[in-house]
Amino acid sequence: MKQEFIIVEIPAELVERRRSGFNIKFLVGGVLLLLLVVFLGFQFVSAATTDGAYFLTVSELKSRAPAIYTQRVRVSGDVVDGSEDWNSREVTLKFTVSDENGDQLPIVFYGPRPDNFQRAASAIIEGELNADGTFHAETLLLKCPSRYEEEPEEIYVESTR
Repeated sequence: MKQEFIIVEIPAELVERRRSGFNIKFLVGGVLLLLLVVFLGFQFVSAATTDGAYFLTVSELKSRAPAIYTQRVRVSGDVVDGSEDWNSREVTLKFTVSDENGDQLPIVFYGPRPDNFQRAASAIIEGELNADGTFHAETLLLKCPSRYEEEPEEIYVESTR
């Protein structure tokens, strides 16, 4: 019994196409990796060169007012007692914050009212300042006093049915 081998030659154009496709994959991968490194480097440099402030006070926001209208910023302030206006039908919360200089800023928040809003001492609000002077909040971070530092408060709730 003899074994016969059939030798088939691969055409040269197929061999070249295969090699060039293999090299293109490495080239595209290398370019994408390089772009990722450049992007991360840019993000690092831009983060290192900013002022590092996590939020602005109401006075600082108002002093930058014309140039900051379309920018997303964080503002910190004390919640003004009695300024809360909750509209459950439109799911809109309006309130005012102030800073140590006495400057006040009206806030409009579209979304559910936080449970601990009545106890809120101060807030960090993220959003945009409008030309009419109101701040449209996208996120709220409320700082409430510790329950161990104040007397327990009474909560009175009536049923709607």
